[in-house]
Amino acid sequence: MPLYEHVFLARQDASTQQVEELTTQMTGIVESAGGKVTKTENWGVRSLTYRMNKNRKAHFVLMNIDAPSAAVTEIERQERISEDVIRYLTVRVEEHEEGPSAMMRKADRDRERDDRGGGFRGDREGGFRGDREGGGFRGDRGPRRPREEDAAAVEE
Repeated sequence: MPLYEHVFLARQDASTQQVEELTTQMTGIVESAGGKVTKTENWGVRSLTYRMNKNRKAHFVLMNIDAPSAAVTEIERQERISEDVIRYLTVRVEEHEEGPSAMMRKADRDRERDDRGGGFRGDREGGFRGDREGGGFRGDRGPRRPREEDAAAVEE
């Protein structure tokens, strides 16, 4: 049977339980068509690059599917009907990726980096640019002159 990777985006205001129910419903469709879902990954709520149907964020779910094309067609039909699904994409692949997907590996790398405490540019030795001579963050312009409101407050 052909192999597919299927990703769908669910509305951000849908609860995690609703997204899991939607995933279970899609899995049921595949199994009733004689296929199977070999892996399901919930990538969580992530920001969208641009607004889709007035949504700025969405729940991302990946499913690795081993099923006939009729099952994929039915899943896509059900997702077009569902108001909770913003977008979906199905790609036929030669073989499924073993282990976690690239998105999950990235999340693990980010988590490890956060645990080490790295990643913030100000943590480098030498400190911030403001530690240099020349008046701090303002570069060569020198120190900030007080505004008129500041001068009036000092006089009072």
